[in-house]
Amino acid sequence: MNNIKYPRALAGFAAMALMLGAGTSYGAEFKIGAATAQTGALAPFDQPGLGGFMLGIKDLNANGGLGGMAKIVVEAIDTRSDTAATVNAAQQLIDNGAQVLITPADADPSIAAGQIAQAAGIPVLNLAGSPTLPLAVGDYMFISYPSNNLQASALATYAVETGYKKAFILKSPDTDYTLTFPQYFAEAFKAKGGTVVGEAVYAMGQPDFSAVVAQIKGMAEQPDVIMTAAYEPDFPAFIKQLRGAGVTIPVLGCDSIGTPTVYGLGSAVDGVIYSSAGFPTPGSSMEAFNKRFKDETGRVAETSYEASGYELAQLLDAAARQAGSVEPSKIRDALANLKDVQTVLSKVTYAGTERVPLRDIAIIRIHGGTPTFVKTIRPAVSDIPKP
Repeated sequence: MNNIKYPRALAGFAAMALMLGAGTSYGAEFKIGAATAQTGALAPFDQPGLGGFMLGIKDLNANGGLGGMAKIVVEAIDTRSDTAATVNAAQQLIDNGAQVLITPADADPSIAAGQIAQAAGIPVLNLAGSPTLPLAVGDYMFISYPSNNLQASALATYAVETGYKKAFILKSPDTDYTLTFPQYFAEAFKAKGGTVVGEAVYAMGQPDFSAVVAQIKGMAEQPDVIMTAAYEPDFPAFIKQLRGAGVTIPVLGCDSIGTPTVYGLGSAVDGVIYSSAGFPTPGSSMEAFNKRFKDETGRVAETSYEASGYELAQLLDAAARQAGSVEPSKIRDALANLKDVQTVLSKVTYAGTERVPLRDIAIIRIHGGTPTFVKTIRPAVSDIPKP
């Protein structure tokens, strides 16, 4: 296990950690444990998420700490994208006094770590996860990033509004995300009058998608659109082979393809649509956040995960202020009842949900190697498939 100490490992945030209480007096200290993947397959999502979170913590401490009541101290441990390492990290952080736990952008390690926090009575927020995660862990588990079923509902709405009537689904049973996201899309698409005319299954990490491409190309009834939750390295391999075979059917993807690697695929990804937690339109809160993130860290926020991480700090602060306390059980209760909290990405509501928030979804098109904003969709509760 790689136990990260700020000054050594969180480059760009070391100075922040040392300045957390500069110029501010505190009556108490609040400890947050971050068991996230700073290396391995989940690092492209967890690294920017933790970066944004640390900026949020810096801002809270500059304004009186959590809820204006307590200086926040964060201990971060690299889980190396490994579930067993995540479990060990969660236990160590809780043993060290963590009063809130942050977990990776994946369901499996978050469930394992969340169950430890649940038993300890400590609220858990993960960087991105399945809507089944809170149900699998318990009433102390929250997700804030748009859930699979929420994004799938927004993509289905976009597909129907665009005039697509027939869809092909590509999914992988290797993770909850790659399996259930397309299934949620299919359910929402059919509920709106669409038809799923075919589907295929792939194994994560497989380099050859020629059989899937041949299946699609040979269909007597060609789909209007292809939907998949594949991400790197699978999505690049699939889309390059699909376009290389001359198949020009529009493709809908998910938030995990909003990365520089995918943008850099050139004409192969021109026109690809995907869902995201937000988009930095001119004058938006996310645009202002991205500018500040660059000013603070020297790095460009290339995804929505930086802002999503910052949002976690905002939600914790809103809960503490609503509770009038930094006691973990009271923060949990307040989180569960938050309504229309304005963050850098969206208005977020937990009240009336199973700790999976209602919020806006950005629809984005890749054009010329650049993400371009299409529209924002806030799915109606009745349109969201049940987890």
